[in-house]
Amino acid sequence: MSTEHLHPPSDGGNGTASLYHASAASLVAPNPAPGTPALQPSLSSTPRVSQYGVPGTPDPDTGAPLLASSEALAPNTASGFNNSSAGPYGDKEAAAADAAPVTRSYGKRPIWKRPLFWLGAFIALAVVVLAVVLPVWFVVVKPNRDGGSSSSSSSSKQSSSNPESPSGAVTGGNGSTIVTEDGTSFTYINQFGGFWVSDPKNPFNDSAQPNSWTPPLDQPWTWGVDHIYGVNIGGLFELEPFITPALYEETGAVDEWTLSTALIANNSLQQTLENHYATFITEQDIAQIAGAGLNWIRLPIPFWAIQTWSDVGLNATSGTQVAEPFLSQVCWKYILRLLGWARKYGLRVELDLHTIPGSQNGYNHSGRLGSVNFLNGVMGVANAQRALDYIRTLTEFISQSEYQNLIPVFGIVNEALLTTIGKDQLTTFYLHAHDMIRNITGIGEGHGPYIAIHDGFVGTASWQGFLQGSDRIILDTHPYFAFDGQPNDAPIDIPATGGNGTSLLGGQWPAQACNAWGPGMNISRVNFGVTMAGEFSNGFNDCGYFVEGAGLLPHAAGNCTMWQDWESWTEETKQGLMAFSMASMDALGDWFFWTWKIAPSSITNTIRAPQWSYQLGLENGWIPTDPRVAIGTCESVGVAPQPFNGTFASWATGGAGAGQIAATSIEQFGQFPPATISNVPAASLGLLPSYTTAAPIITLPPLSLSAAATASAGSGWDDVSDTAQFVTTIGGCGYPDAWDAVNAQVPLSGCGATGAAAAPTPPAAAPTPPAAVPATSAPAAVPTTSAHSATSAPLAATTAARR
Repeated sequence: MSTEHLHPPSDGGNGTASLYHASAASLVAPNPAPGTPALQPSLSSTPRVSQYGVPGTPDPDTGAPLLASSEALAPNTASGFNNSSAGPYGDKEAAAADAAPVTRSYGKRPIWKRPLFWLGAFIALAVVVLAVVLPVWFVVVKPNRDGGSSSSSSSSKQSSSNPESPSGAVTGGNGSTIVTEDGTSFTYINQFGGFWVSDPKNPFNDSAQPNSWTPPLDQPWTWGVDHIYGVNIGGLFELEPFITPALYEETGAVDEWTLSTALIANNSLQQTLENHYATFITEQDIAQIAGAGLNWIRLPIPFWAIQTWSDVGLNATSGTQVAEPFLSQVCWKYILRLLGWARKYGLRVELDLHTIPGSQNGYNHSGRLGSVNFLNGVMGVANAQRALDYIRTLTEFISQSEYQNLIPVFGIVNEALLTTIGKDQLTTFYLHAHDMIRNITGIGEGHGPYIAIHDGFVGTASWQGFLQGSDRIILDTHPYFAFDGQPNDAPIDIPATGGNGTSLLGGQWPAQACNAWGPGMNISRVNFGVTMAGEFSNGFNDCGYFVEGAGLLPHAAGNCTMWQDWESWTEETKQGLMAFSMASMDALGDWFFWTWKIAPSSITNTIRAPQWSYQLGLENGWIPTDPRVAIGTCESVGVAPQPFNGTFASWATGGAGAGQIAATSIEQFGQFPPATISNVPAASLGLLPSYTTAAPIITLPPLSLSAAATASAGSGWDDVSDTAQFVTTIGGCGYPDAWDAVNAQVPLSGCGATGAAAAPTPPAAAPTPPAAVPATSAPAAVPTTSAHSATSAPLAATTAARR
């Protein structure tokens, strides 16, 4: 999440909003939750209907037919669904008629003496038997009989009785009891037909489904038909001051670098952070996410889940060796644990590499607040080399068959600051990373994850025509009003602008979200390909505690204290925030809210950035309890949709032409490092320091399996033919501090001199569809270093190899 004064993308300006949904018909139309504003009908924009929400089929929760138009968004005030010709809910007169009691005469014959009664009873009994037997067969027996890490499943709502199959797998739906790894239990609440699956023999069972309109993990996700309703798990593995303020209040730290340094000083780094990893997000959080109608999580992780270096260069002032202070490798076992929970509840994951060596944006959530040293300044190329190694390690892990269904998207660099780095430089890096990844995974749908790149805060329109013919690249945008430098003090507890005839509140904010974000999203889907919002929030201002950074005051005008005290909010304020969140969801189409949870301040013992907590808003009435009710919000405030027919260019989704990048792009961006590096004089380009490939491959350890498991956990390295060594320092080179080297002196010799303009790496061989490659073991002939065992402390030998 960016905490700087960055203007959000403004890709449209025509006053129209984008509705990415095929229409309300493509999704189950819910009854709005109590307090959710009623919406006016919206126009259809995409004539495609998901097979998981087909109009006319029964809703798994109510038994009523799914509605086939956006009239489903109107409130259901009658006693039940109205099937009159006036429409799914009928007109006002029909509703009134439905509300009146209806008297039917059945005569005096007892009901149990009628033949139809016994016929109906027999049918009901048969339905009950099938409802219990079929889920157990499709979710439990058949997957384990067929074997493999993924299995076919029924998309029906599962029994809540926790049936156990002969294989030992367990599944349950709404009302079922979950027993956690520590022996505690909770009740699974999911009103949307979702069910969980826990299979001790095959922990990679992909049969679970979060809700009735989302395909189970083992069934295809169709971009343009299925829609991301997601939430970030921010602040868990990369710590941020406003998400976990107590850690920063107690230490005076401003980022994870200074936090780690402070904890090292009192010998509590591992104890403190491991306690945080173990307790901040629990299995019940993940169950609540599925129960909230969401279907994806975005999981930010740091590069130090893989490795840290004990020597990243010399401090410019003291001349002493600089070591990265981050807790190395320990969080990986907790990442695996969280991935297991996501699988259990049927939630797909975008794995996001949130930190890059040297910092890709200078923000506190990049690891260190300060300067950008990725593709910028004297150590810009060297830091990019390290980043490629970590991207490679993660690609190898998540491309294993055990994880392909679970992690369909990999965000390779979070929020790279394009205005500092340069678009050409970033494009060169992204092309090089694309080719590296696709040489591991192969080309086309089913071969490894989609690659997500951020728009660099310049807006989606700037990326039109980017690397056409590349294989499955997603454009990720993070629209926020909070950091646009404006006062942002306009009231939100008044009627919505443009919302004539509706009960929506929100003032200017719902329409502003629809106009600012909607058009650009659908235009980008046409001109770029798959486009999503990896982050957004209810923070239309920056009033949340520490949102601008630890110890920094907000820039918004007005009463910011009120926005830190959610318990004082009026019902009108909550409803205004509700409308703003719904407008944002409707405009963005595929989205991840930032973030799921905010921890309390140690000073007040209260959550002081409440606009940024999906969980808190869900529980207290300013986040919809069903995200589908957002459909049509933009039209309800007078913003017409920007059409999108739901169909992407074939190559953009791994079809025909994928991997056949335009020759002009390869000619311009095909050599790495880039021809120029920002903040490096032309005369010094040939002397830029770099690293050499002489270190062992670093693999991530697989999941530790229980004694009951019969499935393979994989090796952590998918492509056995990928044998190139990792980078390390060149002996005798006096590297400047890689985290503070923008204006450092360029070493005159002995540091590789293979930076930009010296000896650029030729383009990688064009990736080709792979032959079947076993994914069970790393190549024995290649020296490899496991990052660590799933339970071990950091390996000193790993960091020592980087001296």
